Amino acid sequence: MNRRDELAAGLEKTEQRIAAACEVAGRDRSEITLIVVTKTYPASDVELLAELGVTDFGENRHPEAGDKAAEVEADVRWHFLGGLQTNKAGAVARYAHMVHSVDRIKLANSLSRGAEAAGRTLTCLVQVDFDATNPGRSGVVPSGIPELAAAIAGSDHLTLGGLMTVAPLGEDPAPHFDHLVRLSHELRRDHPDATIISAGMSGDFEAAIAAGATHLRIGRSVLGERPPAG
Repeated sequence: MNRRDELAAGLEKTEQRIAAACEVAGRDRSEITLIVVTKTYPASDVELLAELGVTDFGENRHPEAGDKAAEVEADVRWHFLGGLQTNKAGAVARYAHMVHSVDRIKLANSLSRGAEAAGRTLTCLVQVDFDATNPGRSGVVPSGIPELAAAIAGSDHLTLGGLMTVAPLGEDPAPHFDHLVRLSHELRRDHPDATIISAGMSGDFEAAIAAGATHLRIGRSVLGERPPAG
């Protein structure tokens, strides 16, 4: 089996899981955006998946993400998903279509300056942290959402897209995804267009679909085990 066949098989199995979860939840597949997370995988995998109909790809680190975006010739959308230092925000704002991991006002301001310099508008999500053992490690706690959301929405070069979370390790993800959806409804009272709910990865995306997620971030289920580092 060549790489294209491997990717086609992984994508088909993933789509079957998504379709089954949508049926159980009474949702339409068209409500869900699949983001294939290609960190550590080559640009050639992105090109092959684009041929197979995938339009959205996620990366976690700069400069790997920027190098891959420059290399890929297919017309795709890039989602930046990982923690981001403010000194790299300007570079990310030049190629990312959406940043899912905005967790502080200083970062939002840096992304805004980068988007302005690039002459574009960047969609940003507020990353929400539900990890009670280490709150604030990655993302804002729920009480911090309104202030950060207002900062993003108030920028001329950023668009507030909605919310994102990563379920805490070792815990049932369902309650956290349900909480994120409730927070999304609260957010939309002040920001009606902030409808994106980014939640769910290879191991838990069925629970995310059941809760109401709109964007899934899936790598291993489509691409197979990650190549060894180094």
